[in-house]
Amino acid sequence: MKKKEKITMNDIAREAGVSQATVSLILNNSQSIKLSDETRQRVISTAQKLGYKKIPSPHQMEGQEEIAVLVNGMPGYDPFVDAFNQARDAAWRNSTLLTIYDYGNDDELAIHIIRQLEQRRCTGIILAAPITSAINFAPFENCTRIPLVLLNVYDRNYPMVPTFLPNDYANALQITRHLIAQGAKRIAHITGDRWMDASQHRLEGYKAALSTAGLTCDPELVIHTNWQLNESYRATCQLMQSSQPPDAIFCSSDWIALGCYQALASLQINIPQEVMVAGYDDQRYTSQLTPELTSVQLPYAELGRLAVEYLCEGEDAATQVTMTGKLMVRQSTQR
Repeated sequence: MKKKEKITMNDIAREAGVSQATVSLILNNSQSIKLSDETRQRVISTAQKLGYKKIPSPHQMEGQEEIAVLVNGMPGYDPFVDAFNQARDAAWRNSTLLTIYDYGNDDELAIHIIRQLEQRRCTGIILAAPITSAINFAPFENCTRIPLVLLNVYDRNYPMVPTFLPNDYANALQITRHLIAQGAKRIAHITGDRWMDASQHRLEGYKAALSTAGLTCDPELVIHTNWQLNESYRATCQLMQSSQPPDAIFCSSDWIALGCYQALASLQINIPQEVMVAGYDDQRYTSQLTPELTSVQLPYAELGRLAVEYLCEGEDAATQVTMTGKLMVRQSTQR
């Protein structure tokens, strides 16, 4: 039986009535030379008819629209990466590419990137950061006519700018309520930096849950740190060696919870039998700790998707979306 001959670009060129160079440019998705849409379609249709295998996806054709994410610092692995993944998928479902630029908290660089985006078919811009924080939106107010939304950042002075945020207050509220439901009476809270709004909102949610349950908020049970492992280690030792140690500790991040775990191990205090521990962020390693760590899974994936869909649908109304995360109850709070 004679083996079927391989279809070449020369075969396609003869059938389509164009040069082999033209076929090569189109099938390699080159944008270096302007070719008519009719010629591109004729070459691709001919290639399909002849059974040529390496035909570019329709998404790769000239003029592809994009949505740009300008992020203030790129995390290695962080739950915030989920926002990028869902944003990318949502953009692709809307025949749009998602491009990501790290502007490193340099507003001048960010505005330069936006100027470049104005020269392309940019559907919208997402200004983002991996840590929920307030920003100064003033430099961006009139810098572009491209629709712009905020993801995980906000400026209270610009309520008309569409903003998508996790609800730190509500998340801390549900963690603390869970600890109370498990029987905890003296719940400590190890926070991050005082100046960060995220730290303050989590502290407020913690206090509100105690107040609703009729429990006193003892100032000695609240210790501020700078998010460092050694700081949370020290804070935990201070709490557990006091005259009235806590029976539960709510850590303002999973990283802080790691330092807490180390301190309790060095003090030979069992989790959760002697003290319950809860984290925040639901990092990947939380289910690999011993015991597995209870934490809050932040809604970054959903927020990233919503931000992209807002831009793709051409919405122009102001919107302020805040979403509560999902409490992931594990062994560290189950007695």
